[in-house]
Amino acid sequence: MTTPFTLPIQVVEAGPLTAWLVEDHSVPVVSISWSWPGGAARDPAGQEGTMAMAAAMLMEGAGDLRALAFQDALRDDAIGLTFAAGRDSFEAGFRCLADALPDALRLARLAMTAPRFDADALERVRARAIAGARQSLETPRGQAGRAFWQAAFPTHPAGRPATGTAESLAAVSIDGMRAGLAAQLRRDGVLVAAAGAITPAQLRALLPDLLGALPPGAPDTPAPLPAFTAFGRQVLPVPSPQSQIILGQPGIIPSDPDWEAAQIVLRILGGGGFSSRLMEAVRVQRGLTYGIGVGLDTLFGGGVITGAFATENARVAEALEVTKSVWSDLAASGPTAAELDEAVAFLTGSLPLQFTDSRRIAATLLAMRRNGRAIGWLDGRNDRLQAVSRDKAAQVATRLLRPEGIATIVAGQPQGL
Repeated sequence: MTTPFTLPIQVVEAGPLTAWLVEDHSVPVVSISWSWPGGAARDPAGQEGTMAMAAAMLMEGAGDLRALAFQDALRDDAIGLTFAAGRDSFEAGFRCLADALPDALRLARLAMTAPRFDADALERVRARAIAGARQSLETPRGQAGRAFWQAAFPTHPAGRPATGTAESLAAVSIDGMRAGLAAQLRRDGVLVAAAGAITPAQLRALLPDLLGALPPGAPDTPAPLPAFTAFGRQVLPVPSPQSQIILGQPGIIPSDPDWEAAQIVLRILGGGGFSSRLMEAVRVQRGLTYGIGVGLDTLFGGGVITGAFATENARVAEALEVTKSVWSDLAASGPTAAELDEAVAFLTGSLPLQFTDSRRIAATLLAMRRNGRAIGWLDGRNDRLQAVSRDKAAQVATRLLRPEGIATIVAGQPQGL
């Protein structure tokens, strides 16, 4: 049995605003994170990357502070302030010394309520974003990843590039970014998490100062994830000595009662380095790849299982056959007792490593809130994992893994397909 894990989460309310807090004064550092639903899902068609550029522009000056002065103000007090547009959320946060909390609060509020959008800063941000978009497509992996999501969700924002393309970023306007932020940064519908050297009373007083000046109302919630399109196998011709393979299938949602059992199954399949079945079969036994992994992406209220690896063009067909065979075997027979024990030991033993600093704690609290977790969800996680029997894991493997429905993108010059 592992040592029971507990996280002392406090709920702090300030009028309509609510935050989860893990208070810890052992180090004089405070981390606060907050998010809204939306993000890149708000990008207008043909202007993908609008919200990602808008998030970057919030760091390029606000109020009477131009970009350099704004960055200097952050640097002077060692404040780490961030804004980011994910596929289905817009997230923000800062980390600072406790003494710098008033300045961190002031600069974060200023960025959200009075961004400058100076022309020189805009062109700098646009050039950087376009360069990044082009660079992401310079490798087979970048092309395979983009093609996978487009094919799996062709009519939903999940299928669009969250950071945009060179063409769509060139079309992003200041008016479009301002409109996106106006719809996104609202006083309501925001989730807040905090950790570190801050008391509940301090956090309660801080929340209205941070968010109270934003317009009332909550942002619209993006459309839920539609059914996964089982698109079969697609090949993207890319000049390269190796092919990159991205494969996937429908997953499960965080509220599913089989969540813990699914984590165990995916750990055994391809989530545990050399201990996973796929690494053993594809790399160790046959030397087909340097590494192969499988994970579960949760977005838009849904879940998608994805896997990735690269191999020589001449061996793509063999690698895909072995991968599907491993997938099928685990779905048909479930894990062994030894595999179950190893997966549970890893998942329970590694949990405390997620809470080594205030930023990671705040991020975890925010993820829990986004996934609709109960406040005591983490405290019972190890017990739920240890309660999963081999029969239960086998049932979930059969339910979860669908080898006949695996969708595959191959980017490269594969032979024999």
